[in-house]
Amino acid sequence: MLNHVTLSTVDVDRAARFYGRVLGAIGVSQLHSRNSLDGALTQVGYGSDGSSYFWITGGASRSSLVHVAFSASSKEQVDAFFQAALDAGGADNGAPGFRPRYHPNYYAAFIFDPDGNNIEAVWFERNG
Repeated sequence: MLNHVTLSTVDVDRAARFYGRVLGAIGVSQLHSRNSLDGALTQVGYGSDGSSYFWITGGASRSSLVHVAFSASSKEQVDAFFQAALDAGGADNGAPGFRPRYHPNYYAAFIFDPDGNNIEAVWFERNG
């Protein structure tokens, strides 16, 4: 079981603006931030219920590309995540829809964040 995930970014301020909008669409909010001695933003933590489980951190000359999937509570949240990501400067990597090749009830959307990471929101339709 994972406790948290940290992504490196070349621009923490840009990433914080992006993830603040995108994760807000699925009910995840910024809970923590850390600054360097000169006041520059260096790290931001997002989560819910007081626990940060997704972090972005600066200092990389380039980021290592990863894939992160966030749970959504409805199809509407997946749709909102996708639109918020596009509005925040993300690039379309798969519009909202069912992905039966993964699972018959897998509804997801995929976005490249400003650093090129593949982020996803996923919801599973419950039958009956």
